[in-house]
Amino acid sequence: MSTLIEARNLSKTYDLGRTQVHALRNVSFTIDKNEYIAIMGPSGSGKSTLMNLIGCLDTATSGEYSLDGEEVSHLNDDRLASIRNRKIGFVFQTFNLLPRADIFKNVELPLIYAGLKKAERAARVREAIESVGLTDRIDHRPNELSGGQRQRVAIARALVNHPSIILADEPTGNLDSQTGKDILNLFENLQKNGNTIIVVTHEEEVARRAHRIIRIRDGEIEEDVRLQKEGTVS
Repeated sequence: MSTLIEARNLSKTYDLGRTQVHALRNVSFTIDKNEYIAIMGPSGSGKSTLMNLIGCLDTATSGEYSLDGEEVSHLNDDRLASIRNRKIGFVFQTFNLLPRADIFKNVELPLIYAGLKKAERAARVREAIESVGLTDRIDHRPNELSGGQRQRVAIARALVNHPSIILADEPTGNLDSQTGKDILNLFENLQKNGNTIIVVTHEEEVARRAHRIIRIRDGEIEEDVRLQKEGTVS
């Protein structure tokens, strides 16, 4: 496998008046293409800060971060936004869908930002929606869907730009247990089809569906372990 992400001594410090908060301290790791990773840690551990750095939503105070061969540690906001749109698909706990737009329009939005022509947008949207099993709901609005279906729309939107990474923040947090398992099965299928999946979670059961767990505590990597997989949990 080839390296997709390389983090070297990443640190993030926030200045809160006269107080400095060290959210991350000299964190280093690599992630290969097509891995399925879970990042775990208690509240205040630094896992959300690490997610923001991986997702190019923020930059480190010090250290280096390379994504898909491109050094992104010190880029300005416009360049970071461009990289996010091309290389990272986000899936959030709260879905973040446009309530008045149908599924097609919600999934199409990143392609509009990317400047793709209408015909190519339509083909990609239908491909992404089909991949999450919602072709028969393509003209429905979010309030006409179940929570699990809304999360599938969010995953389709994350996939539509053919990103290097699917970055999911507590993706099952607002779902019942069976629907959550369905979403995790979908992530496993996406990984088998070539996507790199990074899930940020505080739930052990969710993390153990991944192939590797990075545990963060007090801004440092406490443990980085690969799991022996014995098949899909249903």
